[in-house]
Amino acid sequence: MAGRLEGKVAHITGGGSGIGDATAHLFAREGAKVVVSDLNLGSAEVVAQSLNAAGGDAIALAGDVSRRADCEALIDGTIDHFGRIDVLVNSAGVTPRYAPVEWDFEQKWDWVIGINLKGTMMMSWFAVEQMKKQGSGSIVNMASIIGLVGYHDGMSDGFHPYPHSKGGVVQLTRDMGVGLAKQGIRVNSLCPGFAYTALTETLTANADTHERLKSLHPMGRLGEATEIASAALFLASDEASFITGVNLPVDGGYTAQ
Repeated sequence: MAGRLEGKVAHITGGGSGIGDATAHLFAREGAKVVVSDLNLGSAEVVAQSLNAAGGDAIALAGDVSRRADCEALIDGTIDHFGRIDVLVNSAGVTPRYAPVEWDFEQKWDWVIGINLKGTMMMSWFAVEQMKKQGSGSIVNMASIIGLVGYHDGMSDGFHPYPHSKGGVVQLTRDMGVGLAKQGIRVNSLCPGFAYTALTETLTANADTHERLKSLHPMGRLGEATEIASAALFLASDEASFITGVNLPVDGGYTAQ
């Protein structure tokens, strides 16, 4: 039986770890040729090597999605190697918890918005140029439940750049989904709840915080990267051929409360 992405070329940003890593492995198992890109080339290479060792067809590229030239080079590298791009998963993302301690609020804001929102826009911009030529394509953005609702229990003072960046991705997804529909390009986003990734390690490392986060989800637990990847596979595949402009919560019931 052919895989659900058989013959398609997928580029996954932030593919060196977490949800991006899980998505790259799942897409490869489903027949996609995969470009794993990451700011850290070594991390991307480890994932690509793992995919190839399992019989896949993958390459690793390095780039900073907050830089226009890097985004263009990442898409050009995909096309140069595989000849096309069918799926773009914008999984690269940061949180101000990992910003340099000496940065002030403005520097943290610019960094988070630059990667999470601007990076999503710019990677999509260059991918869409090729997808228009093909007359088809699927973009899956990584938004967040925190782009749909406010942060809970004092986790933000109202100026936290992460929810603002993800709220921007939510609206970008709607607008791109509508604007590109007639050109055969679908654009959707996933809005994960709190999940076990590198971005949440500082939260889950604290037992009390970990338990509180689990309690915020009606299912009583956090998500796994593989569960988010499975939802990305559906949106990327032809099974979602009549779905565009959607921001899909994958959150254990968090936003249904």
